[in-house]
Amino acid sequence: MTTTSDAFPIDDRVGAWVPHGRHLRAGAATGPLAGLRFGVKDLFDVAGWPTGAGNPRWLATHPVPGRSSPLVEQLLAAGATCVGKLLTDELAYSIHGDNAHYGTPLNLAAPGRVPGGSSSGSAAAVAARLVDFALGTDTGGSTRVPASYCGLWGLRPTHGLLSQQGLVPLHPGFDTPTWLAHAAPTFARVGAVLLPPAPPRAWRRAQRWQAAWEQADAVFQAPLQAAWQALQDLGLERDTVPADAFAPDAWRQAYVAAGAREAWQAHGAWITGADPGFAPAVAQRFQFASGVTEAQAQAGRSTQTAVRGQLRDLLGSDGVALVPSAASVAPLRTADPAEVDAVRLRTLRITCLAGLAGLPQVSLPCRTPDGLPIGLSLVGPAGSDAALIALAQRLHARLPAALTGGAG
Repeated sequence: MTTTSDAFPIDDRVGAWVPHGRHLRAGAATGPLAGLRFGVKDLFDVAGWPTGAGNPRWLATHPVPGRSSPLVEQLLAAGATCVGKLLTDELAYSIHGDNAHYGTPLNLAAPGRVPGGSSSGSAAAVAARLVDFALGTDTGGSTRVPASYCGLWGLRPTHGLLSQQGLVPLHPGFDTPTWLAHAAPTFARVGAVLLPPAPPRAWRRAQRWQAAWEQADAVFQAPLQAAWQALQDLGLERDTVPADAFAPDAWRQAYVAAGAREAWQAHGAWITGADPGFAPAVAQRFQFASGVTEAQAQAGRSTQTAVRGQLRDLLGSDGVALVPSAASVAPLRTADPAEVDAVRLRTLRITCLAGLAGLPQVSLPCRTPDGLPIGLSLVGPAGSDAALIALAQRLHARLPAALTGGAG
């Protein structure tokens, strides 16, 4: 069954839906996700609905897709009902959560603060309990950051594990389809549908990546220490990887160079011909991307290869790393752009780690003493996604109630 905006069943009080995305498509009558409702970030194709990628010119210059993303089809076949398209930062090139054309969704988990992006509408809709879960994407942090800002569960899967068909790209070598949920059981149920079957994994070791911890504000330190202790309580041997073993800013720059080159290769011709009217920050990023040479991108890819080998060797097959999901709480909607950019750079020094290595990272919801959401993350070996979710939920259950607020 399909309905249009004339019969749309949701009062979008947080501004999470795009104007062209107020549709409904019922899932199968039975299945493991029967009774759940989900929204779709407006980068995913849903047959018969336009894909806007957060930009009106993209919407006007691209045909309505005739086929849906395989992930959308999986969720519908599992019984979940799709309730429309959710806002994204323009072409997903941001982790802040604002959009000059459609506005900034409200973050009900942290009023007066941004939801984070680029999966801004997905996070805002889930945080407001308007949907049970939502599809998003993560390239440089676009699910992990809004999960942290909005107090949600989110997973960046192993790169290449989930289909990218029917998905508007940003940096194809880093793009990952994702999902967000408020309730831990719902998050796990969706994972059981989308992730391929995998054998159980015996976790033996936990690592503290000190360089990542040092990028985060002081308010993260007590929750990180509590989670660090809880990992020991779960029987994992602990070890700290010293800060000087990593080069966070050099690695961030490698990600930026390699990714920017891909972004311009994917969209440069369209941008040149369509005059998309990007917001200043997004326009600046694409302007930078247009000047990245193949030699610069290749240098970034060479660094990526080295980082990938180093981080995968550190984790082996039975290790996880504990890191903050972002560098700060959600910035105020009125924050100075220079302040926002400084936070973005610190956050990318954290989020680029799993991105460069192609590793799964699950963000679990916590909160500060003031009640603001923050996320802690576990990074695991490639292909450990389902086992990593299970470990993260065991860890979350052991954290003090003051840190979780009963979330999950």
